[in-house]
Amino acid sequence: MPERSHLAVDFVNAVRAPVAPAYVRSVLRKSGNLPEVAARLPAEQATVAVRLTDDVELRRLHREYSGEDSITDVLSFAGTGDHLGDLAISWEAVVRQAARHRYTPQGELALLCVHGLLHLLGWDHTSRAETAEMRRLTTAVLALSEVALPPGRL
Repeated sequence: MPERSHLAVDFVNAVRAPVAPAYVRSVLRKSGNLPEVAARLPAEQATVAVRLTDDVELRRLHREYSGEDSITDVLSFAGTGDHLGDLAISWEAVVRQAARHRYTPQGELALLCVHGLLHLLGWDHTSRAETAEMRRLTTAVLALSEVALPPGRL
């Protein structure tokens, strides 16, 4: 399936992680092929910035912007205009969670990228219904990139 061409993804690998920027870009661009996601994307060029970093930086960002002094796996920061926002992802969390669920770090990274993008587009998981919808959308978007989650991951 062709990728959504007008979603530009800026990728910064701030840690030593064996991740090809093209992989992250591809997963996020393909998400625009899901009608529900496409409906929330700007009609013109849109951008998302992804920073792959470590637990220390994620904890600091979580504390500074959410007031929570804990490590998390992904944070979403809303943007303005055609810049949808920024995603910060802990590579250490990616590796831990992939090992826990017995699948690849690339699959876990794709999951966290999609999860963060859905937040930037207005989806949340504060109620049971919202959680179910985010799970459905996440699974559908990941399928576009041929990423299958292990049972029980979501």
